[in-house]
Amino acid sequence: MHSSQRSQESSLYRPVETRAALAQLWQAAGQPAEALSHIRLTGTEPVLPSSFAVGTAAQASIAASALAAAELWHLRCGRHQLVTVDMRHAAIEFRSERYFRVDGQAPSDPWDKIAGIYRCGDGRWVRLHTNFPHHRDGMLALLACDYDKAAVQEALLDWHAEEFEEAAAQAGLVATAKRSFEEWDHHPQGIAVAALPVFSIERIGDAPPRPLPAAPRPLSGVRVLDLTRIIAGPVCGRALAAHGADVLLVTASHLPSIEPLV
Repeated sequence: MHSSQRSQESSLYRPVETRAALAQLWQAAGQPAEALSHIRLTGTEPVLPSSFAVGTAAQASIAASALAAAELWHLRCGRHQLVTVDMRHAAIEFRSERYFRVDGQAPSDPWDKIAGIYRCGDGRWVRLHTNFPHHRDGMLALLACDYDKAAVQEALLDWHAEEFEEAAAQAGLVATAKRSFEEWDHHPQGIAVAALPVFSIERIGDAPPRPLPAAPRPLSGVRVLDLTRIIAGPVCGRALAAHGADVLLVTASHLPSIEPLV
């Protein structure tokens, strides 16, 4: 995690205009640049109180997904659509679990009662994720404390933040030390991530192209088997289904899931 202190010297948080971010995503996917003329972006940062350009990330990624669907629609029927994405609306979509309702009622709080941010003995901070039972139980075992926020805080005062992060990782748990942007720039994982593309596409075999027949939705007739959990994978499945794909999510009763987040 990063603090809100920024430095103009860091390479990881120079502000990026949304259209430029979208163009980078679109180019990485190997899509035609002329399609970008069919999208309209409205709104500006900031839309949420964050050290990061959350609105830009939300708007660019949702715009890329919507534009891809529009391009498929063009291949099916020959008609272009103008895609409009407002930054504030996109940011709300990124927080959609806060507005989700089932029969008019909000779902139960997805956060475990000891999940959150704590101060360590060296004055630095860590964030604990304990939403899955095995993560919660493992964290309590590592800290040798009761299932209570005050007890967790007291136990963490005996640790240095980065030492606890390493111990948690070795135990297969989810805990992250808070770092400044500069510290993350020089961290081995920060350096590794900075060298990677946002995403990559790997060709796994050869097959002849299949025509896209006329259909009522951009992804009509596309069948998707979703074997993912947590957030990113199920949200991708949800987006594909929204554009007409038939998505089958496969899970098991013994695998924990945080349904309000997807």
